[in-house]
Amino acid sequence: MESIKDKVAIIGMGCTKFGECWDLGLDDLAIEAAYEAYEDASIDPKDIQACWFGTVTAPVTGIGATHGVNPLKLRIPMTRVENWCITGHETLRNACFGVASGMYDIVLALGVEKLKDTGFPGLGTGRGMGPVLEARRTSPGSFSLIATRYFYTYGLSPEEGKTTIGKIAVKNHNNGSMSPKAHFRNKITLEQVMNAPIIAWPLGLFDCCGNSDGAAAAILVPASQAKKFRVDPVYIKGLGQSFDPLLPHARPKFDWLNWDALQNSSRQAYEQAGIRNPREELNIAEVHDCFTITELIIYENFGFSAQGKAKEDIDAGFFELFGGLPVNADGGLKCFGHPVGASGLRMTYEVYKQIQGKAQTPERQLKNVKLGLSHTFGGPPQVSAVAILGRDLG
Repeated sequence: MESIKDKVAIIGMGCTKFGECWDLGLDDLAIEAAYEAYEDASIDPKDIQACWFGTVTAPVTGIGATHGVNPLKLRIPMTRVENWCITGHETLRNACFGVASGMYDIVLALGVEKLKDTGFPGLGTGRGMGPVLEARRTSPGSFSLIATRYFYTYGLSPEEGKTTIGKIAVKNHNNGSMSPKAHFRNKITLEQVMNAPIIAWPLGLFDCCGNSDGAAAAILVPASQAKKFRVDPVYIKGLGQSFDPLLPHARPKFDWLNWDALQNSSRQAYEQAGIRNPREELNIAEVHDCFTITELIIYENFGFSAQGKAKEDIDAGFFELFGGLPVNADGGLKCFGHPVGASGLRMTYEVYKQIQGKAQTPERQLKNVKLGLSHTFGGPPQVSAVAILGRDLG
């Protein structure tokens, strides 16, 4: 199997402000994200040769990429992409393959989602797709099981465990308070997290991400042509994706702490990018913090922390904005919410901007970012996607 490393480059990206966009439709969000990307890449829309369009819920099925075709007026090959919560990354991944194959020279990856209009409350009941094995579970109910097993396995008292994951919420809200495009820009205290209403113990209100509307887009070209468009393109270094058999937690000896999809997707991306020690080699990571416990187990499944040692790194501030490895420097899903089709591209947008030294405000710009990771995780959960981006060729 070949590596994608240094075959494709991103020359432009766009991202809307995420939030409750009652006065904007899907088409409005698509236009705003795509045209920011066009302007960033200094291209004309007519230069685009193909588009991959990611959305999950709106409308559910049956009309393909209509909400990409209509607003953007593109008479080119367009494909709708949907794959649980990793839809944004799948859109990027398939667009990369379209360029790497040699079929196209300039393509658009566009992810759009509007959840607020649907009335979808976010709790969901889609977990547990096998009616013989279990009834439906809510999303917070699923992820809370990971937390209680983690606390039990590593000897954390309920208060110690809840304090540990609570610090992740405080970190991400601090980062999000400086992100102009975030839905929630409020700092919170650990006391607020600990005393917030419980959704599914131990996950309280501030341990859960919200629902939002939003869109994000990327323009991709062959890496060999990237410098013709701009002096600071960002190169694709690795793309990983892994899909577990349904209901991984129904398998014998599944421990709720080691997730094959997380480990396999990160391993694939690391191997392509030539990364042996992600904790030391990555300069930024945007990971799928749908719940605070999710971010914690990603630290350990991705090799950022040793197994059972994430608490030590959290207490030491290792993942804070100017720590050893900043995680969710823009506030993550905690502050942007999770408009499913857009999230993966929005997270990649943050890595892209940080690598270029163009974070929207100086106080949140990281120094000398050479290599970054973006990631989404979805299903009951059972599917994971990882993208690694780099500043330099080679």
